[in-house]
Amino acid sequence: MDGITEKMIKRHPHIYGDVKVENEEDVKRNWQKIKIQQEGKKSVLSGVPKAMPSIAKATRIQEKVKQVGFEWKRKEDVWEKVEEELEELKRAETTGDGAEVEEELGDVFFSLINYARFLKVDAETALEKCNKKFITRFQLMETMANQEDKILANLPLQEMDSFWNKAKAMLKNNG
Repeated sequence: MDGITEKMIKRHPHIYGDVKVENEEDVKRNWQKIKIQQEGKKSVLSGVPKAMPSIAKATRIQEKVKQVGFEWKRKEDVWEKVEEELEELKRAETTGDGAEVEEELGDVFFSLINYARFLKVDAETALEKCNKKFITRFQLMETMANQEDKILANLPLQEMDSFWNKAKAMLKNNG
């Protein structure tokens, strides 16, 4: 109990000491400084679990580095970074170097997750909703094709796209 008490006092000088803070971000920034300077942590990222799912890990990494001030000021700047990473991906694709393409695609994902944070959208939740929406639309496409005695696998992409657009419109109109 004494160890926990000491840790709480040390990590919360804005409560138990004379440190002044303006907001929650100041508290987090101070906490990171204390962990590195007084507790011997080597990096603000040392607490990020290696086994964490990638989207959650990217979000956690970005939140951690934000606590030491490594953060964009405006969401427009983050979007510019997304666009820059997309251009780098396009250039990498022309080289035919699979490892470079993979690296640049990872940078695009990381930047988009950062943009999601600025929009205050949970990237994992947004992607899962997209997955569900896609499944619903695709299954409706299959149903519509079956009703016309057609098999999607035997149709040209243009006709499948027509079914896709009909399914999208139907679902949009139904709520």
